[in-house]
Amino acid sequence: MRATSLTVAALSAALLLTACSSGGGEDSNQDRKAAASCVDELAVEFGPANAAPAAGDTGNVPVTVTNRGGAECALDGLPAVELDAGAASTAVAPDQAAPSGKTKLAKGASTSFTLTYVRGEEGGGKSLVAQQAKVTLPGSAKGHSFKWSYGAVALKSDGKTPDASVSGFQQSGA
Repeated sequence: MRATSLTVAALSAALLLTACSSGGGEDSNQDRKAAASCVDELAVEFGPANAAPAAGDTGNVPVTVTNRGGAECALDGLPAVELDAGAASTAVAPDQAAPSGKTKLAKGASTSFTLTYVRGEEGGGKSLVAQQAKVTLPGSAKGHSFKWSYGAVALKSDGKTPDASVSGFQQSGA
């Protein structure tokens, strides 16, 4: 009998949560439009880094996002990062543990995320010799490019994917 009442309670809670988060409607469309327009007013700063000193070492590059607009702005999702090696660009995968929810930024507030990478050997074909990193915020088509001066990035065993990841947004101050 107790198992049945727990099951019914859990099912009721699930249905209630589903009904509350149905999204859709005019409000969510307005939220998406507002987010898309405010994202273009965010300032993006790349670094300073805790660079990996030698091949096989891990480095971290913080990226700070500051709301320079006149109102609150929400980032819905994860940042995208591409490493540009001149002839080709390669996307950096998000960290598997990165939360991808909404991050709200009041006017003047900041948030940050971290690009973590493993330094590769210069030359030799098992590394990506990046020249630039391009950051694109969720809800924006506009990217922010920065010079990559942290050495070659190691490639994973497939020989194509950079041994790097992007964290989710973390609040860093007002």
